[in-house]
This record gives sequence, structure tokens and C-alpha cells, in this order.
Amino acid sequence: MEYVSIKYRVKGRLKDKPNYYWTECGKLINVNSGRVIKKTLKGLTPGYWVSKNFIPLTKLKSYIELIPKEKLPF
Repeated sequence: MEYVSIKYRVKGRLKDKPNYYWTECGKLINVNSGRVIKKTLKGLTPGYWVSKNFIPLTKLKSYIELIPKEKLPF
């Protein structure tokens, strides 16, 4: 069996769920499982299913926070 690893640069994460990260290319990734979350429709509303909860694109901006930069002690 062969494996391929892909690296993404992340820029943000969800406030309530810190294991879901946004990449610079606009993908939502679950870091624990390593899966890319696809944008789906619920009725006619586009959004993402995150941990069995639907987050519509209109409310998504309030859920996202930038990843804080770590300060090194030296």
C-alpha cells in the first residue's frame, strides 16, 4: 500500500471546534481524521456539516477565528 501526504497552509479555525481548520486555498479540513469537508446544500442553503451540525455560509464568518501566532521564549 502506498501513501501520499499533502501539506496545507492554515489561516483560521472554528471557535467552538478547534480541530476544524481553514486553509489558504479555502478548504475546510478536520485535523483529527484528516478529511476535507465538502460544501453541501441543506434545502437551498449552502454550508458545511460540522460534527452533525449544519453551518450555513451566511453565518460562517462569525464562527471563524484567526490562529494566534505563538511567541517563542527566546
